Amino acid sequence: MAVKNNLRQIRKSANLTQANVADAVGISRQAYVNIELGKSIPSTWTVLKLASLLQTTVEALFWLDDK
Repeated sequence: MAVKNNLRQIRKSANLTQANVADAVGISRQAYVNIELGKSIPSTWTVLKLASLLQTTVEALFWLDDK
């Protein structure tokens, strides 16, 4: 089972850069890039801050892919 996300699409729709998002949620740009690429799984705190910043739900950002 893998964690998938829509971060890139939602971030671009909000006209934000990776650096903008990272700064706003208090993580490094590289940490954010790794989350967006699915290379790392963020903490609950980070997920909640991302959903708030991007004005969406956690479920719209992340889901489990059982393939």
